[in-house]
Amino acid sequence: MESPTNLMMITGVIVLEDSIDFEHFKAVISNRFMAFPRFRQKAVDHVRGCWWEEDEEFELSCHVRRTALPGDAGKAELEQLVSELASTPLDKTKPLWQFHLVENYQGGPVIISRIHHCYADGIALVQVMLSLTEQTPEDSNRPVVQEEWKRKRAAESNIFKRLMAPAREGVDAVSHLSQKVIDEVVHLVREPHLATDYAAGAGEIVSELANALLLNDDPPSRFKGEIGVRKNVAWAEPVSLEEVKAIGKALGCTVNDVLIAVMTGALHRYLVAQGDDPSQLTMRATVPVNLRPLEHARDLGNHFGLVFLDLPIAESNPLGRLYQVAEFMHQLKHSKQAVMSLGLLAPLGMGPTALQKPALELFSRKASTVLTNVPGPQNTLYLAGAPIREMMFWVPQSGSIGMGISIISYRGQVFCGLITDNKRVPDPDAVMEHFKTEFANLLHLTLLIGPQEGWVSPDLAETLHEWIDGEDEG
Repeated sequence: MESPTNLMMITGVIVLEDSIDFEHFKAVISNRFMAFPRFRQKAVDHVRGCWWEEDEEFELSCHVRRTALPGDAGKAELEQLVSELASTPLDKTKPLWQFHLVENYQGGPVIISRIHHCYADGIALVQVMLSLTEQTPEDSNRPVVQEEWKRKRAAESNIFKRLMAPAREGVDAVSHLSQKVIDEVVHLVREPHLATDYAAGAGEIVSELANALLLNDDPPSRFKGEIGVRKNVAWAEPVSLEEVKAIGKALGCTVNDVLIAVMTGALHRYLVAQGDDPSQLTMRATVPVNLRPLEHARDLGNHFGLVFLDLPIAESNPLGRLYQVAEFMHQLKHSKQAVMSLGLLAPLGMGPTALQKPALELFSRKASTVLTNVPGPQNTLYLAGAPIREMMFWVPQSGSIGMGISIISYRGQVFCGLITDNKRVPDPDAVMEHFKTEFANLLHLTLLIGPQEGWVSPDLAETLHEWIDGEDEG
């Protein structure tokens, strides 16, 4: 899926509250990250195929580096550095990952990670990154016996179970069909009358494939068009998870619905500020969906499907936008798009490149952005003895898609990041300023609507209904 204009690399940022020693940080990476043997291997891409090969010349210092910011070493300088790293390919003669320790950032020491997507999908990499952390500073400083530690983590994995609990709901419910196919086939042999049910399920998947192929391509816009090699990243100031939950409760929507609607509103505002008219624009996001059971979450590799989510970019009313997102999400939760896409992409991955590229382009033409949301741990985690203050990551894009939206929650806060192609959106920080405005507006509106635990009076409900249906933004 990688191309010169879209690198298949997951870029992350962890901001610490206290300084850490660089050599000690390297020791933590050597002890914990390198407990996964795959990260000592390089990916070989040859005309005869692709395979993993041990790096006989492996040198940790090539992968763990010390970096400094120029000037004021503030958020703008950090965003510039992360943008440069997100635009720079990893060295394919070595294992495809790096950590950069930035010691002079005003907000505290920063760890920038770059890991190629070929090693694992986001779900597995989150578990790998959490493996570097502990719930006390003492434990995070203590070296581990790798094999014993991995067995213990696999048996416990309490943090990851809490992290991934919401993924059992909604769209990810389809995962069990794809994961337990062998067991189900055995069951089918023993219970022949179940064949009718399976035939119906297969029919639904075929139907989803037909629907996906028949989707119109996303039209050209400021967000969709020719892309280059330079990427820009930005992230918004964190918002309170409790406030997001309060909005969802008051308006009868999920946390995901609220955050996606706010981000869509920010994109709408950006278009208007640039002099564009979004009132007739249609826009979709491809959303990666985990298709891996929790008991296999520590395994590396990629096992995810994709779904297409309509974003109501043309809607100017924040409430109308929120309820449209909720309806689109509801439709996806009852579809088998994710299983369908995995079933299509898996055999393509084993096929010739000449077939892969047109198929991937077919998928990418139908969306303008990639969108992913990871519910993170809510307790404080420690890395190399220092508490983690913030964490953020940026999702890679493929084909002709030039924008990625990433949302992660941690320690009672929600962090939203944006990566854009420089030819399309050279100033993603402007979009994130609109994110802050959109969230504040929706929060104030919620306080007006539902001051009593989310209940709305009949008179106010009627007024709001008229407002949503009207053309006036209020």
